[in-house]
Amino acid sequence: MKIFNYIYISFLSLLCFGCGIYSFTGADTGNAETFQVNYFQNTANLIEPGLDRDFTLALQDLIQNQTNLSLVNSNGDLVFEGEITEYRISPTTATANSTAAQNRLTIGVNVRFYNKEDEEKDFEKSFSFFYDYTGSQLLSGTTKETAFQEIFERLTQDIFNASLANW
Repeated sequence: MKIFNYIYISFLSLLCFGCGIYSFTGADTGNAETFQVNYFQNTANLIEPGLDRDFTLALQDLIQNQTNLSLVNSNGDLVFEGEITEYRISPTTATANSTAAQNRLTIGVNVRFYNKEDEEKDFEKSFSFFYDYTGSQLLSGTTKETAFQEIFERLTQDIFNASLANW
């Protein structure tokens, strides 16, 4: 029985490590060792204070959590930059009294990605996502926090997939 355990462990080790480094996130960082996320300035028509800082930090956190790259302030091998281009609240459905039964917060960003190791992977692309909430709620407090969290999670993952995921 002991010999079976050794063979099993050896097989698993070869399977996981035999073909080089494998990333469970599907990230393809190539030879890059560092990344930088420049400040995403809010240029939307409607300005939400702190949104630019929070989004920039969310993108930094996601990349740090899903890769082994080191965050730097300048001269990164991979550079993410851009601006928040859309922050819009709009009604999606109405009640019989002509009031909003449901509202939608939409946030859009324009991203420029530069890969110093492989310039063919550079791009400029727009991403957006939304969060729906009931018309009786104000976009403040926990509703706003939940909306930002869900939107940032989707936006940052979409940016990550477009720039580093090898799917």
